[in-house]
Amino acid sequence: MKKEKEQTLIEHLEALRQVLIKSLSALGVCLVPMFWVAPFVMDAIINIMMGKNNITLNYFAPMEVFMIELKMALLLDVLVCFPYIAHEVWRFVLPALYEHEKRFIKSIVLSSSVLFVLGVLFCLFLILPMVIRFSLSFTGDYIKPMLGVSNTISLSLMLSLVFGVMFQFPLITYALIKAGIVSFESMKQKRPYVFVLILILSGILTPPDIISQLMLTLPTYALFEVGLLMAKPSKNA
Repeated sequence: MKKEKEQTLIEHLEALRQVLIKSLSALGVCLVPMFWVAPFVMDAIINIMMGKNNITLNYFAPMEVFMIELKMALLLDVLVCFPYIAHEVWRFVLPALYEHEKRFIKSIVLSSSVLFVLGVLFCLFLILPMVIRFSLSFTGDYIKPMLGVSNTISLSLMLSLVFGVMFQFPLITYALIKAGIVSFESMKQKRPYVFVLILILSGILTPPDIISQLMLTLPTYALFEVGLLMAKPSKNA
């Protein structure tokens, strides 16, 4: 019996090793084409952010643009390979799950992915142009903008990630209530505390300007209310 358990453990470890090898191989193979695509993606992001503002980004170090494109390529590499990696991880975990657990995880993964993409798009097309316009509002006769490409692109990537993560709030709310960790009525009563928590998180995760903080706080709280509505017990329950 002990030998069988050891054999089973070895088989699981070998399967996990294969998942890691396949995932890392996929990341390595896709990195080169993503490095070629990165400049075009960076230009598209800059175009969306700047809009009709006639602003030119500057770089101040010989390797600055190269390093930004490398970061962009790594991010694109992870995004492109994520479905394949998730598929391999899913195949590894699948045999250990019950049928209802499989359905629940599938729905959570799909919903989480959709919400993350919506958060990123919301940030790219609404928040980032607004942040740039707010920054340019300080321009005067003796104050002229000289925006750096590194800071601007890093800000766009950071905010996109933050919005993608914060848009998971309805899913978190729904999961906590459905799992019985928090009751629906208790969550309803804690609305003011949830709003304050979201406000604090927005202040920590966004640049120190009230515009981006409010533009993260308000939709995130609205999504919390959506999650609360989704988790509302039916009258027949």
